[in-house]
Amino acid sequence: MEHFDVLVVGAGISGIGAGYHLQKHCPDKRYVILEGREAMGGTWDLFRYPGIRSDSDMYTLGYAFKPWTNAKAIADGPAILDYVHETAREHGIDAKIRYGHMVRRASWSSEDARWTVEVEHGGETRRLTCGFLFMCSGYYDYEAGYTPEFEGVEEFAGELVHPQKWTDRIDYKGKRVVVIGSGATAVTLVPEMARDAAHVTMLQRSPTYIVSRPSEDRIANSLRSVLPAKVAYGITRWKNVLLGMFFFNLARKRPDRVKGKILDAVRSELGADYDVETHFTPRYNPWDQRLCLVPDGDLFQSLRAGTSSIVTDTIDRFTKKGLKLASGRELDADLIVTATGLSIKLLGGLEVVADGVPVNPARSLAYKGMMYSGIPNLASSFGYTNASWTLKADLTCGYVCRLLRHMDRIGMRQCTPVAVDGEVPEAPFLDFSSGYVQRAVDKMPKQGAHRPWRVYQNYALDIMAFRFGALEDGAMQFSNPRRAAERGGASIGREAAAGATP
Repeated sequence: MEHFDVLVVGAGISGIGAGYHLQKHCPDKRYVILEGREAMGGTWDLFRYPGIRSDSDMYTLGYAFKPWTNAKAIADGPAILDYVHETAREHGIDAKIRYGHMVRRASWSSEDARWTVEVEHGGETRRLTCGFLFMCSGYYDYEAGYTPEFEGVEEFAGELVHPQKWTDRIDYKGKRVVVIGSGATAVTLVPEMARDAAHVTMLQRSPTYIVSRPSEDRIANSLRSVLPAKVAYGITRWKNVLLGMFFFNLARKRPDRVKGKILDAVRSELGADYDVETHFTPRYNPWDQRLCLVPDGDLFQSLRAGTSSIVTDTIDRFTKKGLKLASGRELDADLIVTATGLSIKLLGGLEVVADGVPVNPARSLAYKGMMYSGIPNLASSFGYTNASWTLKADLTCGYVCRLLRHMDRIGMRQCTPVAVDGEVPEAPFLDFSSGYVQRAVDKMPKQGAHRPWRVYQNYALDIMAFRFGALEDGAMQFSNPRRAAERGGASIGREAAAGATP
């Protein structure tokens, strides 16, 4: 069986970042990236719907080591995909990727201090082994998004599509379109489709906070004209991180004030006569769910132009011509887009076994938001909910490299986060009221009330913990001395592995 020091699962933005960090900080480690699909890029290759773009600025969504030099801070999907490809080529990471390798099962052996990973490839099951398993496969199901059960769907004579299944063959030019949803995907689709459709209606059950932001960062572009690209990028990155943290903390401490400012900005875009109370005033406070970003106010522009509109109501049923709403109103449509969210899939649905015992990561405690209590030598990349994904991914990659180097220094082959029952009060992994999060509460691990089990969603705190915090903190147990392998292998460190919750 082929063996690697580190096996990375997923060749999206996290997986490519993992490859860079391993090459820079652990150059002696042999690694491979297994990608289930036939292309790199993850989200930015999978999603092809009109207007696909980042929902945060590229100075924080981009890698810390790779300056974003495009003039647009809010970038479209193809530009982001090019950036990921360019990063992989520049550092030779693309040569480490094996496509069409779908990881299904991983079995840990304390005796051997390694994972045996079962992979589907070309209709066959293959096995590889690794000393450390790094899951960079994202957090949602790539096979299908979330679509509620709607009554009468089979009666609809038009076309029905979820954005995750969008293809180039879908033609909406001159057609009546209804987009169901009010999240980031919906507010991206509506103004883009409104350019060519007869009319686009965004049908929402309840409103979302929507904030307009310039698509270009003038400060960043000015800095780049007078400073080296890396310096300008670093300054802009920290500027945006600190502004984001300030706004988030203000929203948590003074939600009414932030809510008022957001709604005042919407009124200034749409005028005093627009029913902002109905269509743009959520029932929750800002940042109880992720805010929706619209570059250059494109959604508001299409609403003012009359090429799009918003209806706030619930669906009674589908009809042959479109939708009948609970209010009795009917919406005719040629195309209905169900921008109703994602389905969370922890670790890409990986089946985990530790020393012959099946393990359910969803019943574990999250260590630093990246590892799982009782599961040895396994980490996953999971980004921030209140900031850019890559900020946390970069920190996670760096921490994994610290762990690997530390184990080499102390001569240990196994690291396992261990939580003592009853000593760590449990709470949901994500403190978010969004539908996709609430639907998946039972599929996610729990977090604790204090370090290292607390998920802070705070980049500054995480920098201190991930880059400078003690590796031997009492919760992370190092075991399985290398000398045991040299003697032919005693089973050492079973206590930590056996702590995995079945």
